[in-house]
Amino acid sequence: MPKFLIKYDREGCIGAAACAAVSDKWKIVEDGKADLLGSKQDEAGWFVLDITEEELQKEIEAAKACPALVIHVKDENGNSLAP
Repeated sequence: MPKFLIKYDREGCIGAAACAAVSDKWKIVEDGKADLLGSKQDEAGWFVLDITEEELQKEIEAAKACPALVIHVKDENGNSLAP
């Protein structure tokens, strides 16, 4: 099964909550920004989370809904699928 990756720049989040409205992987927290539930921070400061093909469409929708364009969905080869 192919693996997909969400990369999220939390620092650039403006708290619009569009991602949380689309997917349950996102939650708006106390500071008004979204958290990507289950993610880990990489060495560059991005939050990353592997997702399955079944989860892919919903996370592409979440990325496209984000007005700040801080959510990126990539395939196993690093190709961008969204935004």
